[in-house]
Amino acid sequence: MYIQQFKTAFFNKLNTLYPSTEIQSFFNLLIDFKLNLSRIEVALHPDFEICKADLEYLQKATDDLEKQIPIQYIIGKTEFYGLPFEVNHNVLIPRPETEELVNWIISSTSKNKQIKILDIGTGSGCIPISLAKNLPNATVYALDVSAEALKTAKINAKNNNVNIHFIEADILKIDSLKDIFVSTANQTENSTLDKFDIIVSNPPYVRELEKTHMQTNVLEHEPHLALFVTNNNPLLFYNKIADLAKNHLLKDGNLYFEINQYLGKETMELLTSKKFKNPELKKDMFGEDRMIKAGC
Repeated sequence: MYIQQFKTAFFNKLNTLYPSTEIQSFFNLLIDFKLNLSRIEVALHPDFEICKADLEYLQKATDDLEKQIPIQYIIGKTEFYGLPFEVNHNVLIPRPETEELVNWIISSTSKNKQIKILDIGTGSGCIPISLAKNLPNATVYALDVSAEALKTAKINAKNNNVNIHFIEADILKIDSLKDIFVSTANQTENSTLDKFDIIVSNPPYVRELEKTHMQTNVLEHEPHLALFVTNNNPLLFYNKIADLAKNHLLKDGNLYFEINQYLGKETMELLTSKKFKNPELKKDMFGEDRMIKAGC
């Protein structure tokens, strides 16, 4: 099959599910990924003949898109903050809003200072890896409850040539970070092993009631463990992480959260009630309440 023939079939199969601009984007990504052809090369060579093996892959990818499987899962990779990341069904696909959170941290942090950072609920590792890449004097730790997610995050750290200390743990079952970072034997030797300049988290924050507003490709294919909280306790993770941050941030340290856009006021009130200093609510590029910074 010639590439122009495949393109026509591709658009015809998907045009009732996606806008044409998105279909074009999918097509460009798949052709670049599998055939290593740019958009211009496709336009210049409409009679490029796709070999049988590649055509089978592209047709299977088309079927997956028809099932609304995210394109990032189909090709197994995405980009975040200018860096390559492998993704799969064990991790959330990194969002542009999270890039804004990362950029806020980087722009607010000295690159020359030796600091320690802890990311809670790391998933693909996009937050700690991007921070480590852009803050070369930072020692970065990343925690997640999912062993499978951590496998992916470790691959991404290696691919991006950064050293991240990964930890498998359930944050809801931890009373103190000392349980993870400091043993009884070395506690007296170094009392700052469990202290951090920055604690950051993009925890589960989508309420069950919000499922009806979500796109099918997210709802049916991305890991619910990393997405959802109950309607009656939507700030479960924020409450727990804030308590830990109060005890494990160094003086003048900062806590950063990505938040539910509908719960900015409530999250700010939570941090104020716990005596965090100067909590700041920041909107994302879409004008939604999306991230918070608060001092210890």
